[in-house]
Amino acid sequence: MSDPIQAVQAALNPNIPDMRPGDTVSVHVRITEGNRERVQEFRGTVIRMRKGGNHASFTVRRTASHGIGVERTFLLRSPRIEKVEIQRRAKVRRAQLYFLRDRTGKRARLEEKRDN
Repeated sequence: MSDPIQAVQAALNPNIPDMRPGDTVSVHVRITEGNRERVQEFRGTVIRMRKGGNHASFTVRRTASHGIGVERTFLLRSPRIEKVEIQRRAKVRRAQLYFLRDRTGKRARLEEKRDN
């Protein structure tokens, strides 16, 4: 007998690599405007990862014009996500980086992780 939870679970999106909090990513999302569809890029830092099967998500934060912070949450299993590119990885010691909300400029930078 098959597991009923597995039966209703969506397939993993193959275009999403293994990410962690602190990574700077570029998320390409399909946007529908009227009857047209286009791909929009959202580039920022992953500040949290949420697990939970179909409800698994990640939140990306970027600084828009005039220092205004914008956060956007994406579902990991969403077919709307075209692709995710990891720009750089950072060395962090926390699972949720909510402290970045209070910081701007140089204080908001994270130390880059070196491949050694």
